[in-house]
Order: sequence, then C-alpha cells, then structure tokens
Amino acid sequence: MRPRLIALVSGFGWHVEDLQRASRLVDVQLDALPFPSVVGRVRSGHARIEAGGIDLTHADGILVRMMPPGTLEQVVFRMDALHRLGALGVPVLNPARAVEVAVDKYLALAQLEAAGLPVPETWTGESAEEALAAFDELGRDVVIKPIFGSEGRGLLRVSDRELARRAFSTLERLGSVLYVQKMVRHPGYDLRVFVLGGRVLGVIRRHAPEGDWRTNIAVGGRAEAFSLERDIEELALQAATAVGAPLAGVDLLPDLDRGGLVVVEVNAVPGWRALAQATGVDVASEILTYLKGCKR
Repeated sequence: MRPRLIALVSGFGWHVEDLQRASRLVDVQLDALPFPSVVGRVRSGHARIEAGGIDLTHADGILVRMMPPGTLEQVVFRMDALHRLGALGVPVLNPARAVEVAVDKYLALAQLEAAGLPVPETWTGESAEEALAAFDELGRDVVIKPIFGSEGRGLLRVSDRELARRAFSTLERLGSVLYVQKMVRHPGYDLRVFVLGGRVLGVIRRHAPEGDWRTNIAVGGRAEAFSLERDIEELALQAATAVGAPLAGVDLLPDLDRGGLVVVEVNAVPGWRALAQATGVDVASEILTYLKGCKR
C-alpha cells in the first residue's frame, strides 16, 4: 500500500501542482488540503485531527507547505493542531516548533545569535521614541520589517531621520512591533540555500532588480545557480539546526563591511520554484522522498 502524505496548503498554485507531479514519481498518495479546513476532535481517551474530512492522525506524514494569513486565534489553533499531530507520532515537516520560530523574525534571529552565528544588528520593541534612538545607533540606514512576513513584502529601507520618525509613529499607532535592522551593505545579491534533512539540495544567487535593494524573487529578483562552498554549507546547516527546521530556506548575505556572510532569515516553509529552475534539482521529489522515509 502506498504511503499517504498530506500537504497543508493555503492555495493550489504551482507548488501544489509540482508536489502532485512528484508524488507519482516517488509512489506516494498525496492529498493537498487547505489549512483552514483543519478540525480538532477531543473526547475522553481519544484525540483526532482532521482536514477536509480526512483523519490526519493516520497519515504517514504531513507537509506544512504554507501557513495562510489569519487572526491570532486562527494561527494559534493551526499551530496547536500541528503540535498535537507531532505528539501523536505523525511525522510533520516542518515540526510545529520550527514553524513557530522561523515565522517570528525576532525569535529566529535570537536563536541564530544564541547558536553563535553572524546576524545583522537588530532592535525590536514597541516604542517609536526608542526605535528612533535605535535608528541613530544603527547608523541611520536601516530596514524596517514586519516581524511576521516573507518574500520581501512590507520592507522599508530608511536613511532619513524624519521619515524614520514618521514610520515608527505610524507603526506604533497601529499596534505593530517595531523590527529595525541595520542595513547590511552587500554587493547586490544574496544566497538562498535550500536545506533538507541535514544536507544542502542546492544554492541560488538572487540578484536585486535594477533600482532596488531587495533580492527576493517575489519582488523581481533574478536567480542563478551558485556553486556550493564549504563555508556556505556549514553556515546554512547550522542555521537550519538553530531553528529546528529539517526543511529550510536559509538566506545568507555577503557583508561588505564586516566581511563574510551573515544569516538574515531562515524560512521554514520555503518555496523552490526559482531554485528548481536554476539548478535542475527536483526539489518536490526530494521533499516527498524524505517525508516518506520519516518513521512514526
């Protein structure tokens, strides 16, 4: 009987289609189910997690493909469901704790720093006044980021003090956490390293579009295959381990001022379209093969 794997998704675009293609190659049954369809059932002596009418507690593996936006209650419940599935012995990729850490930029950065890895200097808090003081301390060239967010969206580079003051005041009024990071002077590209199960599947160099400083593919960055070097491999694997993510997209940035690479982020639900196209690696098949081999 073929192993039954479940992908929890927020939509049915290219990545889901690629996983379905790969499922036929690696001989698994794959069901893609919307994350909001997850249901928890509890009664004395019995706990069950379902999605789309399917009992996930009997699945051979769960792939967290994407965590869709939602209210605090919705996101917390989804994480609760992942924790419960893990506690019941169902292999979950990535584990709930890794998703929680990676989605929170401050927590992820703190764990990377605690592991002794190089990270950009960052200030996080809720006070606009204190954020402005941090802006001065960080050299008056910073990137303001949403503490939850991905794909380069919502980023604002600020090097003008009055603009910084206005941005911080607006965010404070909105009840946002202020995440202020010293701008890393880089050569116009970063490296995305795709890690799976303690090895690197591939590396791409992402070039920022002309006139922009962001390298993310989602905002127009250009990807090309990049040779794996020992220092890149070691740093990426250490970063993935620091956040507890067997599956990770690790973003490394060459720091022209300090020299070497800094770890900017670790994505626990990484996309792979650009990497697969640039390197020829069948990432979807690798992911399903790895999950298929995980034991309850």
